[in-house]
Amino acid sequence: MSEPILELEGLTKIYKGGLRALDDVDLTINKGEIFALLGPNGAGKTTLIGSVCGLVRPTSGTMKAFGHDLSTDWRAARRRIGLVPQEMATDMFEEVIRAVNYSRGLFGLAPDKDRVEEILRSLSLWNKKDEQIRNLSGGMKRRVLIAKALAHEPDLLFLDEPTAGVDVELRKDMWRQIDAMRARGVTVILTTHYIEEAEEMADRVGVIDKGKILMVDEKADMMAKLGRTEALFTLASPIDSLPPSVAAYSVELEQGGTVLCYRGGDGSGKGKQEVAELTKALVAADVNFTGIDVRESSLEDIFVGLIGHRENAA
Repeated sequence: MSEPILELEGLTKIYKGGLRALDDVDLTINKGEIFALLGPNGAGKTTLIGSVCGLVRPTSGTMKAFGHDLSTDWRAARRRIGLVPQEMATDMFEEVIRAVNYSRGLFGLAPDKDRVEEILRSLSLWNKKDEQIRNLSGGMKRRVLIAKALAHEPDLLFLDEPTAGVDVELRKDMWRQIDAMRARGVTVILTTHYIEEAEEMADRVGVIDKGKILMVDEKADMMAKLGRTEALFTLASPIDSLPPSVAAYSVELEQGGTVLCYRGGDGSGKGKQEVAELTKALVAADVNFTGIDVRESSLEDIFVGLIGHRENAA
């Protein structure tokens, strides 16, 4: 059984004016995992992180990290938690290496030149160590934030939209760094609206919207439960109606009767099986087709479906 490293129960934050940024959130994060929290802008991701990191005071609920109650025993847990915020929160005129050393000392750790060098090299910052932060590119500044967060060797690291505004190559490089953190035993909580980021990195995924956790599951299990198969059959000639043997499946005629679209399955392989059966049914009914395009739902499809249903219900 996995060891819980962070436990949130009934976490709620209501701002003045009545905005409910977090709404009775229950969440458990296990040691050594990479957990991706997905949600649109304003969903409550940053408020949740801020609550755990002491930047936001929750209205109600309990928070435990490493077995410590964060409302009464904050100091014992805080030094084991790292945060990479969305925005730069450091002196732009400071040299990179000084900023990282300062972050280490801020948490009471003794100077360690070798460890700081290791962190900077792992983030391709060693040749920039004497540069003022203001002179770095946006992607390099983001790496400095990660270096500062890693300087005090946290066991739990929050990455709040770590690749927002960086190019694709830097994003992939950042993914490699996150994977290296996990290899060192760091538990990572990643908030993002880049779905491919969660698909690439996460062990488990949570979806949050309007302050509520809509779903938390293993990535593969979420795909299996909510995934769908879509198959587009390009017909040799348009048809007006479907034979009963074909209409028995989850199909629709589209594009003026020139395309037959199947949408079904549950992510467990049922959809592919039904597409194979549907293909046989079309052949048996003398419905000729010239091509088939089959695709499985991505995590993005599932995310959009969850958020879309919630918006429609609101």
